[in-house]
Amino acid sequence: MNNPKPQVLVGVVPGTAATVVEAAAGLADDLGADLVCATVDASSEKVEQRPDGTVVSAPINPDLPFTETEEFDPRLRAEIAGVMDPLPVKWSVRALAGGPAQELARLADQLDAALIVVGSRESGFRGSVEEFFTGSLSVQLSHRQHRPVVIIPRKPVLDDDGLLPWEQVKDPSGG
Repeated sequence: MNNPKPQVLVGVVPGTAATVVEAAAGLADDLGADLVCATVDASSEKVEQRPDGTVVSAPINPDLPFTETEEFDPRLRAEIAGVMDPLPVKWSVRALAGGPAQELARLADQLDAALIVVGSRESGFRGSVEEFFTGSLSVQLSHRQHRPVVIIPRKPVLDDDGLLPWEQVKDPSGG
């Protein structure tokens, strides 16, 4: 039996994709998997998904212009390419429309993804307000599907020495 290569799905947003994609690429490489980078336009709803994966959407706000298909943001693609092109991991992008948790879970099912990777919420007032109204994407994902959800800190708190917890060198003597 010929098993297809495993897939790792990563949710990406403009401006913070590099940190999350770099970590997801490392996981994909460790698993011998391809990486699928997906962005979700929450201001639109999916009307149809074509066999080639193209999503036809309509804006939730009727005053916005109708665009037939979701296009992957070229700047976001360039940000991802800057991280991925030097790496040995095969990658692709998908533009989705609708609720982020629902659409990422649906795509993970379609891909039979090994896991889903997302970035942590933005810190500060804006992130807190957004989470209050929309809920945490990672929490929604963990309650809506059976795959592991890996959360990558977008702006982690550094230790006193300026290192992240996983960058610190362990003392082999245990002290």
